[in-house]
Amino acid sequence: MDHISADAAFMRHSTELDPLDTRPAGRVSSWAPRSETGRPVTAFRPGVPKTPDGETLGGHTERQVLRLCEVAGLDGADSAAYARTVLTALGPVAERSLDLPPPYPSFLSDDHTPVEFSLAFVPNADPTLRVLLEPGCGAAGLAQNGRTGLRVVREMAQRWGFSTARLDELEDLFFPPNPEGPLALWCALELVPGGVPRVKVYLNPAASGQERSAETVREALNRLGHRQAFTALPEGDRHLFFALDLGDWEEPRVKVYLAHHDLSAAEAAGLSRVDGGPGRTEITRFIRMAAGHDTGIDPDTGIETPIGTDAGIDADAFGLEAGDGDPRLGRRPVQSCHAFTETASGRPSGFTLYVPVRDYAPHDGEALDRAVAVLGRYGVDPAPLVRSLSAVTSRRPQDGVGLIAYVGLAHQQGRPPRVTAYISSEAYRVRPPVAAPSPRIEAVR
Repeated sequence: MDHISADAAFMRHSTELDPLDTRPAGRVSSWAPRSETGRPVTAFRPGVPKTPDGETLGGHTERQVLRLCEVAGLDGADSAAYARTVLTALGPVAERSLDLPPPYPSFLSDDHTPVEFSLAFVPNADPTLRVLLEPGCGAAGLAQNGRTGLRVVREMAQRWGFSTARLDELEDLFFPPNPEGPLALWCALELVPGGVPRVKVYLNPAASGQERSAETVREALNRLGHRQAFTALPEGDRHLFFALDLGDWEEPRVKVYLAHHDLSAAEAAGLSRVDGGPGRTEITRFIRMAAGHDTGIDPDTGIETPIGTDAGIDADAFGLEAGDGDPRLGRRPVQSCHAFTETASGRPSGFTLYVPVRDYAPHDGEALDRAVAVLGRYGVDPAPLVRSLSAVTSRRPQDGVGLIAYVGLAHQQGRPPRVTAYISSEAYRVRPPVAAPSPRIEAVR
């Protein structure tokens, strides 16, 4: 993947459907973040230090991990162990100064930081913290990046005693001699009490070419025994990721991620293939809430008003193409995930939608409002999410956009709905907020 600076990228137009397309604007916002009650957000602690001069990627990441572990209710011993694990997985780039540019044009985040955090929420429980990272970041090319990633995952397997047999079975499919695409292997660590994480790997279906990605996904599913699964997938614009659960999982999943460009809420409601899964109304409401085009009833006036502080946002300015009253998300595409746990029926047991809220909100105060509203709809206390933002940065949410990258809603058979917020590390750059509506432009790579 050719490296294009953020500023240069703004000047280019493309019809490519990359899930990490970005269009920040170089203006300063005057908006202030608000809670779901309309009161200002005040949980951003002034005592959290800014990144010190001469800081390394590892030092920056370690502090974020430790603070987020506290938010997630993990004890000191587990937090320290997980911080060491993350630094070990990053390898030599952890020692690299943040005064230098990113070591590699990582596709994992907008500013090429090879780390992203997420918090998964269900009612009446601490959130579950996950760290997504690119172990091969900094390698000399995509092939070496993939080999490094495989080595790191296999070292984890030896350390924690889990099998990589399912990953090994797919090596020739996803790690060809001359790979293509924006990534080779990402690794996610789900940080649970006890100091031993649950491990997930994310692979690139386009490793042998975008035109062969569907064939690659079909063959991978067949090899893992899911011979009917491919036909159960809905239509999408691109196969983004193929993911595997490794290690201590109650029901290890095989997951396929799809991109859906210019998606409407009504179309999103038809993507789930889970028996007894979420209803169309639930999915439609989630998409509208996350994208900023839902309405809520004011309990005092009974008046229906848009969720969020910026009710006057121009839909077209944020890529929300209106049509028959159902806006389409026309910037960065929505992602869907289809999880398979059993091979007999060919049906997925899990379905998740991810809305890239950062491309449909002017600043993170607005993105936070929407995430808080979604959490409230599912009976989840939003305080840990607000605390998590101050755990990774000292900046005010209205001073940038992209700190909350995605908001996801997951449904797994036999479990309550799960809301996940994806939080950017912002080690290298903060995307400026959008100060005012601007003409819509096409997506850039």
